[in-house]
Amino acid sequence: MHDGPDDIAPAAHPRKVLMVGGSGHVGTFVTPYLLRAGHHLRVLDLRPPTASGVEFVEGSVTDPDALDRALDGVDTFVWTVMQKPQGGSVTVQDVPTILANYDVNSKGLHLLLYLAQLRGIRSGVYTGTMSVHYRHRPFYTNEDEMPLDTPSVYGLTKGFGEGVCRYFARWFGMHLMALRITGPRTRAQFLKERHERPDRMYPDGSPTGSKLYILDEADLARAYLGAIDAVTGTASRAPSDAEQPMPGRHGSFEPIFIAGDETEEMHNLARARERIGWSPRSHRLLEG
Repeated sequence: MHDGPDDIAPAAHPRKVLMVGGSGHVGTFVTPYLLRAGHHLRVLDLRPPTASGVEFVEGSVTDPDALDRALDGVDTFVWTVMQKPQGGSVTVQDVPTILANYDVNSKGLHLLLYLAQLRGIRSGVYTGTMSVHYRHRPFYTNEDEMPLDTPSVYGLTKGFGEGVCRYFARWFGMHLMALRITGPRTRAQFLKERHERPDRMYPDGSPTGSKLYILDEADLARAYLGAIDAVTGTASRAPSDAEQPMPGRHGSFEPIFIAGDETEEMHNLARARERIGWSPRSHRLLEG
């Protein structure tokens, strides 16, 4: 059994995985778990990763030459790029925030997916965000019914990123998942904040603040591992398609809620359980 808070099941089919933006906050703390599962990792980023045993390609996601070098020889990818993130409750923005978010979440992602499918890479995992939704609501019923109605430019462009993924699934036969994550934290941060904020209320730039169901690093890593297995498995079983795009090319795209909401007080996590075998476990570390 591999069902403890720190248990990581070995990958049934280890892959060579490109971690796009893998030297950032999320990429840095999930990389050791993906290595433990048996995957071989390459990082594309502007700075080297901290983990050992990881290949590194220096470059930006807006540089097609760097993207193409990084994609050479990999089986799939995980997109963990984030620029100037915001919550889903505010309209505050400025020119640098607008430019950074459009460059990364729209242009950079489109370039990656275009170059990936040219190399025959048909699967990948996109790090989305719950901030694609307006955050002052009582319950997130399911991924398909909830509107992408964020007031923030970060959430807006992350939603555009999901649209780019849908486009490549529909017209280029790719198999992609978007993990709509919320509040990624290191283990130390997770334990400290869960003890200090039992009501889960956080400032978000609004007068009242909002609840945030933070995610422990191990829980988040297991979500990526489940998503990698799901999209690569689906892609390997799908028939190849003609070179020219056409409707119904056997691609797929699914968004999935990933939140540290163990009682599902605000998030319906049924799709996460069904599609990637995921539910949060790290709250058990708070017991006793």
